[in-house]
Amino acid sequence: MSPVVVPIRSIGPSHGPRIAAHLLALTPKDRYLRFGYAANDEQIQRYVDGLDFERDEIFGIYNRKLQLIAMAHLAFSTDPELRSCAEFGVSVLAHARGRGYGARLFDRAMIHARNEGVEMMFIHALSENTVMLNIARKAGAIVERDGGESEAYLTLAPASLDSQMSELFQEHIAQTDYRLKLQARRFSHFLTLLQDMRRGAHPGHDKLPH
Repeated sequence: MSPVVVPIRSIGPSHGPRIAAHLLALTPKDRYLRFGYAANDEQIQRYVDGLDFERDEIFGIYNRKLQLIAMAHLAFSTDPELRSCAEFGVSVLAHARGRGYGARLFDRAMIHARNEGVEMMFIHALSENTVMLNIARKAGAIVERDGGESEAYLTLAPASLDSQMSELFQEHIAQTDYRLKLQARRFSHFLTLLQDMRRGAHPGHDKLPH
């Protein structure tokens, strides 16, 4: 049986509010694991405001309500001597766990990094973040632990025609999926407005019993 395709969309600056809403919805423990410290709302908003969409890449998975339930940040190095390196970070809302979204986002970011000429992807995580470190290990990364923190290093293969076509296909699927969900949400909103208008025109109809 072929694996289910999970639409993972590249996210632009217009989705800043959704990114903020996603991160602000994380539990205190999840914020701690994602950022390495107990990030408060103000710190999370500063993080979102500081995202560089021109340099980095943000990937997201949306549910049918267009809620961002999982996202990844692939940050490219700003050090001229480390241009071929990129760091990966991921977060998944509690109710969307257990579906492999973190691993799917890692794979998506890995393909993009390869196609951008990145030679090494790394993850800086708390040692207790075993889920993230296991994702890296399964992908072939070397994990080094230093007390409460760990570093995972993954050497990437050069870009190929297959990796380039795979990224184009995945992005096309994700963009199409998002447009369909957006149309469905708009139509649902239209139906709700229509029902409200009908109730207004016929106040005695469609009333729920008390």
